[in-house]
Parts: sequence; C-alpha cells; structure tokens
Amino acid sequence: MKALVFTAPSVVELHDVDEPSVRADEILVEVAAAGICGSELHGVRTPGFRTPPLVMGHEFAGTTPDGRRVAVNPIVSCGRCDMCGRGRGHLCRRRALIGVHRPGGFAERAAVPASAVHVLPPGMGWTAAGLIEPIAYAVHTWNVAQVPEGARIGVIGCGSIGLLCVQLARARGAAVVAAADVSRRRAAIAERVGADVAGPALTGEFDVVFDAVGLPATRAGALARLAPGGTAVWLGLLSPESGFDGADLVRSEKRVLGSFGYTPGEFAAAVTLAGEWDLGWVDTFPLADGARVFTDLMNGGTEPVKALLTP
Repeated sequence: MKALVFTAPSVVELHDVDEPSVRADEILVEVAAAGICGSELHGVRTPGFRTPPLVMGHEFAGTTPDGRRVAVNPIVSCGRCDMCGRGRGHLCRRRALIGVHRPGGFAERAAVPASAVHVLPPGMGWTAAGLIEPIAYAVHTWNVAQVPEGARIGVIGCGSIGLLCVQLARARGAAVVAAADVSRRRAAIAERVGADVAGPALTGEFDVVFDAVGLPATRAGALARLAPGGTAVWLGLLSPESGFDGADLVRSEKRVLGSFGYTPGEFAAAVTLAGEWDLGWVDTFPLADGARVFTDLMNGGTEPVKALLTP
C-alpha cells in the first residue's frame, strides 16, 4: 500500500510499504482523511520524539471492515497506572501515540486498537471527521483553563488549534474573543469564525490567553496580556524555552498551565462538535501530493492553514 514515510531529518517520501499487521485486539481502518499537524512539521525538522522511518499521522478517520465510519483517538494508555486510574490516561507515563510510536494515518490503511475508534454521527463529512482530534485538543485546553463565565479570551496563533480555540470560546459564551497571528489571512479567518478582533498582536487585557504557538516570545506575550489573576495556557510546542517574567507572575498572581492531549470523554465531545463549526478553511489533498504539501509547510509555508491528506 502507499504511505507517506518520514525517512530522514526534514525528509518525507511517498513509499510502497507492507500492509499493517492486525493483532487480535486491533482493527483495520481504511483511511479517508488524515490531518497534517504542526507538531509533525516540527518533529520532522528536529527528530527525537519521532524516529524515522515512520508513517506519521495521528489525526485521522476512516472506515472499518464492517462498514463503520470512525475517528481514531491516537492516545494509547496502559490502563493500569495511577494516571489512568484517575481518568487521565492522556498523562499515562507509558502512553504511546499512534503516528508517533507506531504507524499512523498517513497511509491507505492503519491498524489501531479497537478501543480507539469512535463511530461518526450520520452524515458527517470526512473533513469534519479529520478535524476531530484537534477539536478534542481545544476542548481539553478550555477545560484545563477553567474559564470563568463571561471571560475575555485571547488566542495567540491562528493555525488549526488556534482557530478551533477561537470557535470554542465563541460557542462557550466568552465576552470578548481576540486572536493574533502574523499572517493576515489567518487573522482574517479568525475573525470570520468568531474573533471580535484579530491582528498581528493581542492588545488589551484578557482573563485567559491560549498560546497555540509555543515560542519564548509568544509565551511571554501571553503572560503580558493577562489581567491580574489571569491564566495563560500553553499548548504550542515549538520551543522548550519559556521566556517569561517570573516576577510579574508573582506580583499579579497570574497562572501558567500546560495542556496536552485530551481525555476519552473530551474526544467523544469533539465528535459531536466537529459537525457544528465552520471548517471552510481546511484544504484537502490526495496522499500522492502529501510529500510536497508537507515539505512546503515544514519549510515555512503558511498555506494551507490546515491540510488533510485523503488516501
């Protein structure tokens, strides 16, 4: 079968690979849509968390042999540790990620744990299904922040996660939603999907700021735009450096929280939400074009905002 394979630092290639081996507790998914994530672009440039050769793709949906249309939760936890026992399997110390530690959805077919599939609502298109995983990420980030009613929300970075955070904030009744991105087109999309204002930088004060970029400058910017007692949630992973003013954190009782993944319940909630939001900013490409699209984005391209590969 055909698969997009991470073969070396900064290199992805379309290859013929062996069919997946399906264990007794697994199910084969015929992939219909697989999203390219920013973490994958960064991971291919700087290998470490992901090791070549690897078929990546942790945001995907498709069809099972018995005809069910499903989305795949890529977080595979042990089910036995203290975190799993507390319902926080996404923080399991022995977790594995489909598309990171085992072959993922950038292929015609993928073998996944039977417990990882979620049946799609009737009539849901593959574009919405392919965005369920990042929507679950946005839902978890909102829950981590414990957003107060009528909060003023800022979002830094208008890639797919940032845009989904904007839409979630608007849907949850935020008093103000502002977004920032250096790309004028992405900022314009943020306004179309729910931001009151969007531009190259946040201005004003916010009760909660989501940093969907993950650079020292954006992390510092998230804290700088917080009102006293506010909360910054970091979900971007572009850099390990923080770059923030610790004294300001103390004097203004600001909080910084990290957000990673989602619980099974949040993934299930995302299955419902995916059919309700504006996803017109998502573009689809055949798997055969995957290497070109991935490489363009990895080398700094800003278009498309979100690419789905369709084997």
